[in-house]
Amino acid sequence: MSEQPGANNDYPPESVGRLMEPPIAVFPPQLTVGEAVEKIRELAAGTRAFTYGYITDESGVLVGVVTMRDMLLQGSDARLESFMLRQPFTLPAACAVRDAMRLTLDKHYPSYPVCDEAGKLIGVIRGSRMFEQQNFEIIAQAGRMVGVEKEERTSTSFWQSLKFRHPWLQFNLLTAFVAAAVVGIFEDTIDRFVVLAVFLPVLAGQSGNTGCQALAVALRGMTLGELVPGQDQRKFILKEAGLGLTNGALVGLTAGLGMYLYASMQPAGQSPLELAVIVFLAMTASCLLSGVSGVIVPVTLKKMGADPATASSIFLTTATDVASMGCFLGLAKLMLD
Repeated sequence: MSEQPGANNDYPPESVGRLMEPPIAVFPPQLTVGEAVEKIRELAAGTRAFTYGYITDESGVLVGVVTMRDMLLQGSDARLESFMLRQPFTLPAACAVRDAMRLTLDKHYPSYPVCDEAGKLIGVIRGSRMFEQQNFEIIAQAGRMVGVEKEERTSTSFWQSLKFRHPWLQFNLLTAFVAAAVVGIFEDTIDRFVVLAVFLPVLAGQSGNTGCQALAVALRGMTLGELVPGQDQRKFILKEAGLGLTNGALVGLTAGLGMYLYASMQPAGQSPLELAVIVFLAMTASCLLSGVSGVIVPVTLKKMGADPATASSIFLTTATDVASMGCFLGLAKLMLD
């Protein structure tokens, strides 16, 4: 086992095993309090602090835990097995840190014993280490959403940063061609009604923001273990669909009014009212689709075995651009032709 926290590469990344430390105060159950105190005095001279004494049998299986307070209240001849806490709470080494956080949410212990499948004590993980790791994961999400690797820091070299970022920018360009192709399909409609081009960025920006709001909450729920496969996901998708529909209708009224006023100032031949209705319907539909996409994108990535935060914003941007521009120009062609 590694002597340094987080250096144990035998376990999966972002797992409890990567963060655990070797256990220090490990005693046999038949040891007396007096004997344990003498050992603790020797251990206390080291650089690492410890809170609990871990009781293991001859095969190394964890059978109990004692606190320093419990030993102070016992006589020196009392055996540790007589007052130890039996069947203590443990964490498996392969457990993901986010899952461990959920399991320990109502416990708040300074440290937790880590055991293998056979129940043998193989390490100890500090609660503060788990919170630090989880906090780092949440902070890193914002970067991973747009293709910035969590390993990149302000001190990362120019060439390493270029290596991290450039492939995702190329991929983003490829997905942008998809949205451009949608606009190209309706090129004749835009040529006939030039005013439509003015409102394309408005719809794309509004639907994109709606999708990013849903994405942020979905990723937060996954990180905290609140969004699990099944009924929770279905309920959340329905909620985001409702929010997208409602928000889309409300901003659609404002955008429709803006289109009506703008179209009224243009040369005759374009119906301001029809254009306003098109903007309203397109805004409502695109925000609905964007809200749903904000949940489906990370959920799909996770089902495929990928990090749900990795470049999710790039996939979402493509979906929202296609939805907003497709709805807007499709409705315009249908209603104005």
